[in-house]
Amino acid sequence: MAAEDRLDLPMVGERQSLREQVAHALRAALITGEMRPGVVYSAPVLAAQFGVSATPVREAMLDLAKEGLVEAVRNKGFRVTELSDRDLDELTEIRQLIEVPTVARLADSSRAEEFERLRPIAEEIVSASERGDLLAYVDADLRFHVELLSLCGNAHLVSVVQDLRNRARLYGLSQLSERGTLGDSAREHLQLLDALKSGDGAAVGHLMAEHIGHVRGIWAEH
Repeated sequence: MAAEDRLDLPMVGERQSLREQVAHALRAALITGEMRPGVVYSAPVLAAQFGVSATPVREAMLDLAKEGLVEAVRNKGFRVTELSDRDLDELTEIRQLIEVPTVARLADSSRAEEFERLRPIAEEIVSASERGDLLAYVDADLRFHVELLSLCGNAHLVSVVQDLRNRARLYGLSQLSERGTLGDSAREHLQLLDALKSGDGAAVGHLMAEHIGHVRGIWAEH
């Protein structure tokens, strides 16, 4: 294997299942852009880098395939899914249509205590952005939005949004982190909580639309 094709992957231990650890490490490589769209990765080659058998790597890749992050290539391995600008625009449009009105309807000062329970997660997002920890950023960002949407009481809606977010990965995070501008997007979560607590649905809708639009801007800069 050529040196330029070798990924900087961690060795895995025994606390989680190997499948879970490998999937976690591969997600990190996808988020940071180390695993590149369009490139086919062989399970045995990745397994050798992890220091494990090929089986947990194949299982982890199949998990990622279910999330739309990679696709199986017969007798070769797994290709990182490529998304066109049109794909990203369409995914953004669907998120706007679902999330903006749903979150705006949650605005209610009497629910302040529920919103405050999300503040530690919002602060995790900011902290992760400041540390440049992209995997922690994405993990906390997903938890925040899932828990916020869960307050609407529609589990099917939450599942749809989770799937959309998995398929439209946060492209360009590493560039934003390097430029020190990832914190701007991170702090929008705190602003959103303040608007929700104030009961101002119009302000919440505006903030949510801007936030999703900024994510599309992140992709565009990638």
